[in-house]
Amino acid sequence: HNLEISGEEQRAVNEEALSVNEEFQSTNEELLTSKEELQSLNEELTALNSQLQETLDRQRVTSNDLQNVLYSTDVATLFLDTKLNIRFFTPATTALFNLIPGDVGRPLTDLKSLSADQELSADAHKVLENLDAVDREIETTKGVWFVRRILPYLADDGKVEGVVLTFTDVSERKQIKQALEEARHVADRANVAKSRFLAAASHDLRQPLQTLALLQGLLAKQVEGPKAQQLIVRVDETLGAMTGMLNTLLDINQIEAGTVRAHISTFPVNDLLEELRAEFAYHSDTKRLQLRYVPCSLAITSDPQLLEQMLRNLISNALKYTGDGKVLIGCRRRKGHVSIEIWDSGVGIAADDLQAIFDEYHQVDNAARERSRGLGLGLSIVKRLGDLLGHVVHVRSVPGKGSVFAIDVAQQLDQAGAPEDKADGSRPALEHRTGNILIIDDDPEVRELLEILLKGDGHHVETAHDGISALEFIKQAKTKPDLILSDYNLPGKMNGIQTKGKLRRQIDHYVPVIILTGDISTAALRDIADHDCVQLNKPVKPKALSHTIQRLLSQVARVVEPQNPVSEPEKLP
Repeated sequence: HNLEISGEEQRAVNEEALSVNEEFQSTNEELLTSKEELQSLNEELTALNSQLQETLDRQRVTSNDLQNVLYSTDVATLFLDTKLNIRFFTPATTALFNLIPGDVGRPLTDLKSLSADQELSADAHKVLENLDAVDREIETTKGVWFVRRILPYLADDGKVEGVVLTFTDVSERKQIKQALEEARHVADRANVAKSRFLAAASHDLRQPLQTLALLQGLLAKQVEGPKAQQLIVRVDETLGAMTGMLNTLLDINQIEAGTVRAHISTFPVNDLLEELRAEFAYHSDTKRLQLRYVPCSLAITSDPQLLEQMLRNLISNALKYTGDGKVLIGCRRRKGHVSIEIWDSGVGIAADDLQAIFDEYHQVDNAARERSRGLGLGLSIVKRLGDLLGHVVHVRSVPGKGSVFAIDVAQQLDQAGAPEDKADGSRPALEHRTGNILIIDDDPEVRELLEILLKGDGHHVETAHDGISALEFIKQAKTKPDLILSDYNLPGKMNGIQTKGKLRRQIDHYVPVIILTGDISTAALRDIADHDCVQLNKPVKPKALSHTIQRLLSQVARVVEPQNPVSEPEKLP
């Protein structure tokens, strides 16, 4: 029985052993599967570790490159966090701050800058608040200049993590700028000194030239014979050339110095053209040229003095380069402007020279540099004044037939009536008139020669050497002057314009005044133009002076009658 039990137990044990063996086999299979999974995970981890290592290597290289760039730059750079504590700085920053590696983490306010940059902390706070960059030029105690720029320090996600300060050395640029400024001031002072010298020299030279001009005029009336008259004409031409050179040199100098200023007003163009026609009538008669003038009823907007100077140069040029024939002055109506034109039948200009003629010292057909042709500055002055006034200057020409110069000037819609002329555009001959003339000039020689000249024309003449003596004469004189001829610069406290004002008040009625002056500075010309006077520049030729006196005496004596507006009695070609 015991043996039988043992057999059953043995079978149970065997069965249990088989079951356990099966479980072991199942567990072993699971372990094999887990091993395979672990091997797979290990491989994945190895791959990830390799990728991570590559990424770290790239970041390390990038970080090293960035650090090398920052350490290699000569731009001082300072990185601050949101509390304005130091996060990082480049070695170049030590040029401005005494920084050491241990200063990382210190606040900006602890740093002692080498510059007097009191706004540094305030500007940094401002950038943190509004995120707008702030630039400022600062100078160190050593005289070195920097441009300090503060920018917001932004992370990849756009979050503000502080500010970045950069300091760029601009000392060389600043020194160059200062050197240029100093050079400009030196040049300005030199220009002012040159202008003063030329104005003084011009005035001093015009006095003896005026004496020579008066002597030449008196001699022309006295000498007889063709040879003597030829010599007188040569003297006259030389005086004219010297006067023209003085005028153009002073004009170009004033423009270069920037002392010429435009004073724009509206005025009848006819008044300006009539004055110029009367002024150049003597010159055209001397050359036996026909100077024709077309009256115009239009009003224009410009600077009357500067525009007159432009037209005077153009008319003078036309007469200079016209051997025979005529010169015509007139206007054309254009859309929105008036074209003031000077036509001549002179030598003309080649197409290649049409632009070069406006260059300084350029002259057409004057290889021998004849004095009578001037210095070649007249058209250059016209161009510069045109640029100043905004007037366009045009020229067209046919060699051998003549030229046309035109100035485009803004037109004023209100028209001003033009005086009536003869059908051919010429003025009626002036009736010779005599009158009482008061001469005021501090140069005794000029005063004496003027007195001789005017007495020779039949006038009654009185003289004074300054404003005080002129006022004293008027106070005691029984007969008041019909015309006053005065210098501008007079001794004492009154110039010619101030003397004129007091004389007119004392005489108690209108008296025409001629200011004969050697001072052609801009200030003097403005003063004269603003006070109802006729200005003549020394040296004035006797015939031109006599013509102006006759015109003024005739205007005073003439009874002004109502006149009909004249549209255009003569058409321009």
